[in-house]
Amino acid sequence: MIVFLFDYTFEGLLTAVFEAYSRRSFPDVLQSEELPLPLFYDEAFTVITEKEKAERVWKGLEKKLSSSALSALAQSWLSELPEVPMLLFRYIRKAIDYPRSIETNFADPDVLLLAKIWKKVEYEHHRLLQFVRFQKAADGTFFAAVEPQFNALPLAIHHFRDRFADQRWLIYDIKRAYGYYYDLKEVREVVFGEESREGHLVTGMLDESLMDKDEKLFQQLWKTYFKAICIKERLNPRKHKQDMPVRYWKYLTEKQS
Repeated sequence: MIVFLFDYTFEGLLTAVFEAYSRRSFPDVLQSEELPLPLFYDEAFTVITEKEKAERVWKGLEKKLSSSALSALAQSWLSELPEVPMLLFRYIRKAIDYPRSIETNFADPDVLLLAKIWKKVEYEHHRLLQFVRFQKAADGTFFAAVEPQFNALPLAIHHFRDRFADQRWLIYDIKRAYGYYYDLKEVREVVFGEESREGHLVTGMLDESLMDKDEKLFQQLWKTYFKAICIKERLNPRKHKQDMPVRYWKYLTEKQS
């Protein structure tokens, strides 16, 4: 058994592909450097992530795959599922080695599984666009907390950058403890240490002392509107939960008591 250890980044995965072809030795297991090695293995190789090597692999894939398939690769990585590193490695290897494009060969189990995972991440991306609720802070910054099932926040940021270009905002992933801040000029990723993490970075809700003076009124108006358009005779709880997953409710203004 050959084990490749890497830093668990997408760039690191692409570097692992480069090293495998250079060494002519392909891993049976591809795992994080932080995890213990399997009980039985023949060789363990540590991959050192190098941007240049990763870019060479990506440029090679651009000649083999459509832009849609390339997006599916990158987005599937954001699923954070444990089987994804080896799945992507096998898929990339097949894309490189096969004379024809593999992206529509759904008889191949890896192609089919990648398509399913990509679709799940894409669904989560669209749910973020629907269910982000901003709260206006006293300093004028709009704050929103999210906790998506998959790490889909990077996919949604372009939308918010275009949609709210005239407002300062912070969208923060509570589950993964990072977010994106827009300062009216550029969007940058932000990470707060444990010692500096405020209550709203844990609960996802601004304390009233941090809210803009009119924010509480706007929230109440939104709740009133939501109740007004809800027709009791047509309530379908099962469909409602399907369209609006319960995991989003604790950050939705209209779901707060």
